[in-house]
Amino acid sequence: MKIERPHIRADEPDAEEGETGPYDAAPSEDDLWFLPGPDPNDDTDPFAPPLPRASRQALFDPAEWRAAEAALAQPLADLALDLGRLIERVEALGPHACERLAQAEAAALSWWTGDRIAPDRIALWLALRIGATGEDSAALIRDAWAARRLASPRPAGQGRAAAIAAHLGFDDALPSGLVEDFAAMLPTPGELGPVATGCAAFHVWRALDERPPHLRDIEAAVLGARLGLEGSAPGFLPLSLAGMRALTLAGPAERRLEGWIAGAHNAVMSALMTMDRLRRWRARAEAATADLSGRTPERLIEGLLRHPMIAAPQLVTETGASRRAVLRNLAIFEKRELVREVTGQGRFKVWTVKI
Repeated sequence: MKIERPHIRADEPDAEEGETGPYDAAPSEDDLWFLPGPDPNDDTDPFAPPLPRASRQALFDPAEWRAAEAALAQPLADLALDLGRLIERVEALGPHACERLAQAEAAALSWWTGDRIAPDRIALWLALRIGATGEDSAALIRDAWAARRLASPRPAGQGRAAAIAAHLGFDDALPSGLVEDFAAMLPTPGELGPVATGCAAFHVWRALDERPPHLRDIEAAVLGARLGLEGSAPGFLPLSLAGMRALTLAGPAERRLEGWIAGAHNAVMSALMTMDRLRRWRARAEAATADLSGRTPERLIEGLLRHPMIAAPQLVTETGASRRAVLRNLAIFEKRELVREVTGQGRFKVWTVKI
């Protein structure tokens, strides 16, 4: 027999809304099947995810960097003193000293980025485009790019974004949102000194660029070095010739700038000692080769001063002399203890000054 449920009419008391029975619990918001509305007394965003949120601190705070620069006035003055001495030494030795320092800086940066490219390979690639045949060919080309950018002449008469693109060798006719955003975040001219501006540029570029570290970091270092020195030889602020402290510190602006100044000061002292040794070697080489005829010895001296390490084919290209003449003069230089061969091989020899 089928039992039918009793029909409750709408006019009966059981059909009234909100009426509870003797065994029903008191109504509570915990029993709601939908989420309650936002609390009007709560200032937080009701649509924010229930996770810890990152701080909304700006990537570059001019006031913080100005305070850091003021707190580190004495280290900055010490760096400026030795940097002026380095500029004087480089200008006395000529343009080839800038190229030598740029190649040495690029080789040192390659150890920071993990490429580990020797200076002689960078010099050979820049001069003859040879040596990029192994697994590290991309790293060699990248580090040679850094040496070329560090030694390049400074752009003049351009806007800020165009100058940044010129520092990196980009085509300023092509739009680049990264370069424009970076230029907009940099301090205005005169707001910070060159050293502090270079440090801020290094960290801001690393924060904005989303490419792999080996591409992002070397560009950031080149920008920081180029912006860290204005209008004087060698054209960039040495950073990594005596360690990587300038490139590895993080934290507040004062801590970053302190490490940047200390690392740059050590690199400047290393470059200064190298320039002093090269100046003494040049005087000794000119005196030791005064009895040799022709222009090849003089051009060999200039070529050896230009590169930390150099091979015979590169010297043939730079001097314009024959291979036989170059090798004969190198043998004389080696006999008179002016140069030394660094590979110990019978072929593909690489030479450097003996200082």
